[in-house]
Amino acid sequence: MIATLHGTLYSKQPSAVIIEAGGVGYEVLIPLSTYDRLPATGGECRLLVSHIVREDDELLFGFATSEEKQVFNLLLTISGIGPKLGLCVLSGLNVADLKRCVVESDIKRLSSVRGIGRKTAERIVVELRDKIDPVEGMSLRTAPGAPPAAETVLRDTMMGLMALGYAQDQARKMVQAALDGGADAGNAEALIKRALAGR
Repeated sequence: MIATLHGTLYSKQPSAVIIEAGGVGYEVLIPLSTYDRLPATGGECRLLVSHIVREDDELLFGFATSEEKQVFNLLLTISGIGPKLGLCVLSGLNVADLKRCVVESDIKRLSSVRGIGRKTAERIVVELRDKIDPVEGMSLRTAPGAPPAAETVLRDTMMGLMALGYAQDQARKMVQAALDGGADAGNAEALIKRALAGR
């Protein structure tokens, strides 16, 4: 199975590229989020690849980041979502927005993606909710100069609130409300106090 492709970008379109490697041109289907990160035609290109083999076909799906590939593969575990619809989801929502929709059960936003109806959006939320870290669904609004470990601080804050008896979903909403209110994501203790003050 092909896991990565590294070669010359022979041609590119918003939905597909051809990468020439070892004298062979490989057609790779991509989401818009990957297209935005491609080099100019003729440049060196490396993509992470999901190689899908069917009885009558072989398709390559390429991604600029491991997060895109991971989410794509998660989408394929959902009944009714094939690889092309999975690409549509990643073209309509970036990875962060998709995770946020799942964590916040934002059916309306999910069903606005071309090809995704309400029932499919509900299925995505139900089946991915336990596979996505709730911290990844938060909007990080860190102050300038905040440490790069902000995600760890958010996780520690949520764990602290859960230790105080709050359910995970409730703790996530409290932390998000504190962030939306301008709280600094660089200090777990201060963030917990801000989240509790907002109750």
